[in-house]
Amino acid sequence: FQMELYQSIAVTPFFNITLAHNAGAAFSLFAHYGGWQRWILAVVALAASVMLFTWLRQLKKEERWQSCAIVLVLGGSIGNLIDRLLHGYVIDFLDFYWGIYHYPVFNVADSAITVGAIILGVTMFGGKKELSDKQELSDKQEKT
Repeated sequence: FQMELYQSIAVTPFFNITLAHNAGAAFSLFAHYGGWQRWILAVVALAASVMLFTWLRQLKKEERWQSCAIVLVLGGSIGNLIDRLLHGYVIDFLDFYWGIYHYPVFNVADSAITVGAIILGVTMFGGKKELSDKQELSDKQEKT
């Protein structure tokens, strides 16, 4: 089964599968710059992946949510990097819309990056930081 570029298949009244090629960054930013952006964006994705992997290795066992978030961002980044290196663009296909208003077409890797970034933001900047098992045990021992 093959689709033509920008061909859409209606799935629901608000969602299509639409084949799109994104030579740029998020929301096709830098897409029309003549091709050099492929390599710049690939280097940025590779550098970010190395940094995320290093950060992941340094996390404590108790920091599960941050680990999950980093894995989501890392997986999405590597997925888009592979597309960019193999094809020169990222293959997007998820097309959500309401009436005539379409959200930019995106892919599963973009979704993983977004969800991971949200989880990172919440775990790093939002709410009360959960105590580790060692801290909880220490607190219980002090009370007795």
